Amino acid sequence: MRTEHRWISGSATDMSGIDDASVDLVVTSPPYPMIEMWDAMFAEQDSSIDGTLIENQPEQAFERMHRLLDSVWQECFRVMRPGGILCINIGDATRTIAKEFRLYPNHSRILQSCLSLGLRNLPNIIWRKQTNAPNKFMGSGMLPAGAYVTLEHEYILIFRKEGKRLFNSAEERLRRTQSAFFWEERNIWFSDVWDFKGIRQAFSGARRDRSAAFPFELAYRLINMYSLRHDTVLDPFLGTGTTMLAALSSERNSIGIDIDASFQLLLHDQMTRNPDSLNQVTGNRIRNHLTFIEGRKAEDKPVRYWNDFFGFPVMTMQERELQLHFLRECTKECSRWIGKYERLPLADILAERDSNQLALSL
Repeated sequence: MRTEHRWISGSATDMSGIDDASVDLVVTSPPYPMIEMWDAMFAEQDSSIDGTLIENQPEQAFERMHRLLDSVWQECFRVMRPGGILCINIGDATRTIAKEFRLYPNHSRILQSCLSLGLRNLPNIIWRKQTNAPNKFMGSGMLPAGAYVTLEHEYILIFRKEGKRLFNSAEERLRRTQSAFFWEERNIWFSDVWDFKGIRQAFSGARRDRSAAFPFELAYRLINMYSLRHDTVLDPFLGTGTTMLAALSSERNSIGIDIDASFQLLLHDQMTRNPDSLNQVTGNRIRNHLTFIEGRKAEDKPVRYWNDFFGFPVMTMQERELQLHFLRECTKECSRWIGKYERLPLADILAERDSNQLALSL
């Protein structure tokens, strides 16, 4: 049992190093147009963007930034298999230019672009990012009518290429059933509103002094919701590597692209460190499931099915073949990282204590 993880240095506008129809799932969060921290990165690829901002032409700047992203979505479409899923985490932007404050609707512009490629939009997710900011008001404060609401959510746009994915071979059908999630997880994950904190991550060695990385839980959920074990997951804006780490934890293959090559050293350290933190996530899923089952039994509610792999009760027939493996090690071999996995006895899993910050709460 092994997975492969590949880094590609360069712009995601050209994914010529990835074959057509070879990717099962894309999970990404691009630079957000009209957010000031990304201005320079957009301008590096289109020098006219600087001019539009200097000349107070925000509509032109917004459109030119999105045209760069359009080419990325077109490349994603090319490399995705029929039935493959594209998940894009994006937030709208607010900005004052020439003394005029306004909203720049990134999510609707990306939605328009992806639909024009022929992608089918599936129900989207609103990610409500908890905030502890003491001053949430913008504009004129307590005085009408110049006050503005504060943006406290982002979107996870979800698209599918062509129709439903087909599982024609016996091997594919078995891999699908083994990739099932728990019934109680499904009830949380497939809500259209997610409510957990974002992260602010400081780091050195890269061209930016902080990242805008989405949290591990966001990538982990999407990967387990929309792909199978040993599928290939792509992130064309890999950054600090959250998607690749979530794929490694979930026993998926992955490809990551980033224009900033200095992230690669940071990613190597994260991929090859002691796997305990990633395994904690897997272990917590199992322990949380057993806690849920104990609660059902205490309330005298039925639990009708049995998972032979772990030897414990489950709620539905679809969970009977569910399997979760633990990462034994991840090493660098030539230009790729290789993850190797093992099956752990349930007694060993239950002996672990929940103490890692990456833990997913149900």
